Amino acid sequence: SLASLLLASRSYAKAKGGGKPAASTSNRGKVRVKDPKGVASEDASASGESAASAGGADEIDAEFEMPTDPLPPTYDPALDVGPGGRPLFAFTDTFASFSHRGVNAYVDFTLDEWKAMLPEGLPAGMMKEFQDTRRCAVMVRESFLDLRDNFRRIVDPAITAKRKDTKRQIILDGPRSCGKSIALAMLVHWARTEGWLVFYVPQGKDWTHGGFFYRNTYSDLFDTPVLAGKVLQDFLKYNETRLQQLPCQIFEPIPLGEGTGVGMMKGADTVEMPEGSTLYDLIQTGITHSHAAVGVVVRLRKELSLVKDVPVLFAIDQYNSWFTFTEYQEPVTVRSCRSIHAKELTTVNAYRSMLHNDMMVGAFSHSTAVGKLRQELPDVPSDARLIFPRYTVDEAETVCHYYMRQKIIRRESFSEEKWKKIYYLSNGNGSEMRWLAAFI
Repeated sequence: SLASLLLASRSYAKAKGGGKPAASTSNRGKVRVKDPKGVASEDASASGESAASAGGADEIDAEFEMPTDPLPPTYDPALDVGPGGRPLFAFTDTFASFSHRGVNAYVDFTLDEWKAMLPEGLPAGMMKEFQDTRRCAVMVRESFLDLRDNFRRIVDPAITAKRKDTKRQIILDGPRSCGKSIALAMLVHWARTEGWLVFYVPQGKDWTHGGFFYRNTYSDLFDTPVLAGKVLQDFLKYNETRLQQLPCQIFEPIPLGEGTGVGMMKGADTVEMPEGSTLYDLIQTGITHSHAAVGVVVRLRKELSLVKDVPVLFAIDQYNSWFTFTEYQEPVTVRSCRSIHAKELTTVNAYRSMLHNDMMVGAFSHSTAVGKLRQELPDVPSDARLIFPRYTVDEAETVCHYYMRQKIIRRESFSEEKWKKIYYLSNGNGSEMRWLAAFI
């Protein structure tokens, strides 16, 4: 029955010391999780595999429903086998504990745990992986650990003294579906478990598409107050508690613009933050008054550069969309319009540059058609670009074992010849490997 499946799932989670409720995964900020009904329905769907495993069949329902529990109630070691007989899963709740010796292991979180740590949203490629495999697990790759260790060395003086080859600004580039967005999401997850303040934008293209826009006559840039309000709300979702502890350090007047659908504010063109205000107060000002939303987003960027009490990381996915034209157009004549470039948007103009001393990662997305960019980009250091690799042979072998575990590859037809065929046909492309695994 449904009740017995839920009870079995929760008793296993308690016995293993994992499967924490989503609300308890972080005490650094308020997050909104699904209501009890939503959680219960997802728990029930996840337990479909659990019940089958307990009966020895380990079958997965034909109809997909997103799982929320990390492992079946009755843990079967026979199903946790990777290449060479090594365990397929690593029992941990953080990416900080991984060393380079432990690469190519899967970390299995619940969907609610992912959403609690990244409430701004999960990358589309990650959600597709979760949907196709019916499990919210990600593989810890060597390339991710290199990325994590780069920023760890910047913050840890003892490590920095030994290694000098660190980069504060990195662009993750590489072939389509090689895992750039997933690696960036994992980096944000790790940084937040370490107590960092992370400004995470999972869909940078949203900054250049959709919503109300107008030309600001004072700055001669284009303001997007609807988008600015959403940016501020997203930043609060995880970081609210921390922001209440960080004081404002800039008290110059913040310019006001047009409000959403109401025009300019009468009788005032600036707003000032009172002495003793926190960054939380600053953000609430922009959320409450749409006239101030864009100005607050710009001020927030400057304030975050001055924060010294906690490491600050800017993580921007779909970063390449900030170097192309937007969907906005400005009338030129009665019969013609010109396309507005992303650099002409006030919000993008404030956050796009990497010519500073702040830690910043931008991931290119080739899944969103924004055009091909030249090698040298404006406002970006010449050595910032890092080519993120496709799956290696060892990684592909682990992936195929995982797909066999998740019934994407039939166990009776699994062989070294088959997984190598999948790897070479896909050339290490993650989404193509999933597709080929189901049909070869």
